Amino acid sequence: MSMEYVYAAMLLHSFGKDITEDSMKALVSSMGVQPDEAQIKAVVSSLKDVDIDKIISEAQVAASAPQASAPAQQAPEHKKEEHKEEPKPEEAAAGLSSLFG
Repeated sequence: MSMEYVYAAMLLHSFGKDITEDSMKALVSSMGVQPDEAQIKAVVSSLKDVDIDKIISEAQVAASAPQASAPAQQAPEHKKEEHKEEPKPEEAAAGLSSLFG
C-alpha cells in the first residue's frame, strides 16, 4: 500500500471528511496525480472499521511516555584500556636474574 494514499486518507480525516473511494480519488486528482484505483480501494477497505482518532491519541500517549530504553540508547562509555608495554628482552632478562639472585 502506497503511503501517499494513507496520507490522503489522514488529510481527509483531519478535515472531517469521509474516507471514501470518491473522496480519495478527488483529493488525489486535485493534486494532478492519476489515482490508482487498487491502492485507493485497499486504503479505504483497510480503514473501514478503524477508529483513527483513537489510534492517533494512543500514538501520542506512547510518544510522550518516558522511554524505558533511553539509557540503552546512550553512547556506551569506553573504558580506557591500559596499554602495557611489553618489556624489552634485556629488561625481562634482568627481572629473571633477580629472581635467581
